[in-house]
Amino acid sequence: MNTAATPTAAPASRGLRPVWNRFADVLTHRIGHDLIALAARFAIAGTFVLSGRTKVDGWLTVTDEARALFREEYRLPLIPPELAAHLAAYAEHPFPLLLVLGLFTRGAALALLGMTAVIQVFVYPDAWPTHLSWAALLLYVAGRGPGQVSLDRWLGLK
Repeated sequence: MNTAATPTAAPASRGLRPVWNRFADVLTHRIGHDLIALAARFAIAGTFVLSGRTKVDGWLTVTDEARALFREEYRLPLIPPELAAHLAAYAEHPFPLLLVLGLFTRGAALALLGMTAVIQVFVYPDAWPTHLSWAALLLYVAGRGPGQVSLDRWLGLK
């Protein structure tokens, strides 16, 4: 018979685990889906609307600089640069606004997720850390919805 002492785990009532688990429970209850969804919606909307504003003069007049950017740097396959400049500039205005309002939120998030995928694959493939952070926010909102502070909720839309 082996007489060597075998270490035993500390009871669950002692040690770091119960303290950590209580702390995690407090965070789970205090930082709920509604706050995370609201923060995610505003954060990613800000990113896209600021980008969209660089492509236009006034309300929605696409600038010559934006057209040149799509001709020389962004070069998307199958889409002429003029059309791509307009599509990007126009998409970067209503979809972020829908996110901020929480209206048709899941669709807006999916539209911007598609735009993020195009940017990642065809425009800046080395910028995956940035695009992954955008995608994470957009996936959260698309998958979990806009939260209580939204027009979707007020209208009874999931």
